Amino acid sequence: MDEQLRDPAVTAVEQCLALEPDESFVAVTDRKREHIAEALYEVASEITDDVTLVRYPPGPEHGAEPPAPVAAAMAGADVVLVPTTKSLSHTTARAEATANGARAATLPGITETVFLTGLNADYEQIAAACEGVLAQVGDAEELRVTSPQGTDITLRPGDRDWLPDTGIVHEPGDFSNLPAGEVFISPETADGRVVVDGTMRPHGRLDDRQVAFTVENGRVTDIEDEAVSEAVADAADRAGDDVYNLAELGIGTNVAVTELVGSVLLDEKAGGTVHLAIGDDHAIGGDVAVPIHLDGILTEPTVYADGTELDLPQP
Repeated sequence: MDEQLRDPAVTAVEQCLALEPDESFVAVTDRKREHIAEALYEVASEITDDVTLVRYPPGPEHGAEPPAPVAAAMAGADVVLVPTTKSLSHTTARAEATANGARAATLPGITETVFLTGLNADYEQIAAACEGVLAQVGDAEELRVTSPQGTDITLRPGDRDWLPDTGIVHEPGDFSNLPAGEVFISPETADGRVVVDGTMRPHGRLDDRQVAFTVENGRVTDIEDEAVSEAVADAADRAGDDVYNLAELGIGTNVAVTELVGSVLLDEKAGGTVHLAIGDDHAIGGDVAVPIHLDGILTEPTVYADGTELDLPQP
């Protein structure tokens, strides 16, 4: 094991997932992230003898389902950690594993830098920040997000629930991303304009550009960026027009993240940011199951819940 990866691996296995000696542990990975999975595996093997590492080729895109044997391994474990190139967060395999009682955390697109930075945090503090945001948005019938860059979008949760991503995954069925730190919802509908100035795939950090898109009745109707537009159109060719779903509103609560690094996994958690996503939402309370989930991060948002401005966590 790479010794510099040991401390964040201990944070993930012990503080975040609270692995116990009588539990089974599975790490799911691919060849590009195997060194991080091996660190998690080694730390877990010091706690329990029932440890497994499952490797499969990188998925074709974020949200694509893993092979059936991988899904079965996830569903059969008590604790699951998933450092992979492509995200399994919003997949049926992950949802079924947690529905079966597994405690799971995904680390999509994780790099050594993100692993070392994002898991060097006090996750009890992050959990408290999540509770503070939930107290402000939990009963809101309408959310509005604006930004100096031109974002102005109104979202209506309807009957759907806000979900916290605290990084504290201690109860059967709990799920989180790692690094963690957000409160999010899949809104029933939304209308307005989004101008992303932070990070968005496939570009990474948007240092010298912005990505804008228009939303009408919960659907993205126009994407003003060739690369993002092509990525969504390619997914639509395979999965239909549901890929244009406005999938998520998320509010970052990880106050340990002080600057964006170009990784959606870490940047969407940064305190004081907001992200809005296009595509799949079936594993986060929505009803759209498609093999794409693209998050766009806003660095200077103002958020209103039923007209009252939110006090967002700040680094």
